Amino acid sequence: MRFDYYPETDSLYIELNPGRKRPEHGRGTQVVVGEGHRELVIDVDGHGVPVGIDIHSFASEIVDISKLEAEGPIFGLVRTERRVG
Repeated sequence: MRFDYYPETDSLYIELNPGRKRPEHGRGTQVVVGEGHRELVIDVDGHGVPVGIDIHSFASEIVDISKLEAEGPIFGLVRTERRVG
């Protein structure tokens, strides 16, 4: 997951799976949620998988930009438990 914040437009792009193609040149779609000043755009790849979320012009109103974090396991560092006996 990757976060790109643009303070000049108060926009936040959340890339859900870096490396997947964003819907450009007809390879996917964009789903708009909300209306007017409060629209979120969800980028969906050609297989129907969401790849990003764009919060344009009001990101700091709904997200604490100073505390962007990702929770959950960090890939490659997932601990597995083994039972003995």
